[in-house]
Amino acid sequence: KLPTMKMLLSLIVLLSAALLANAAPPTCYSRVLSLSKEITESFKELQTSKDVDSCVEMLPTLYLDIHNYCVLAKLRDFVAYPRCERVLEVSELKEKARSLYTIMISYCRRDLVFLTDDCSALENPVLPPIEPS
Repeated sequence: KLPTMKMLLSLIVLLSAALLANAAPPTCYSRVLSLSKEITESFKELQTSKDVDSCVEMLPTLYLDIHNYCVLAKLRDFVAYPRCERVLEVSELKEKARSLYTIMISYCRRDLVFLTDDCSALENPVLPPIEPS
């Protein structure tokens, strides 16, 4: 009975340590990175959705690279885009973009490093090659 109790206690300690290791708070950088990826994916889904309003086709391209200084202007332009207010998905996407912009210019301003200011790279992104399977 005693060895089983020791083993159970060891397992509990091990699981607790694993949970604590994964419970580290996100950094500003990781939050900005994950939110930008989430926004980019939501935009792609919105564009490929069959049951969206035709105004979605007119939305500015929303490819986000948080290492490109032009991303701030891109976010501002997207949020200020006057059309599609009545489309719920677009309003939600604009709200996420507004949040990302606020986080980048306020909370994480000192934590971010912009590696480029190539605005055309955000209009025509060079996507990584697809590896053959």
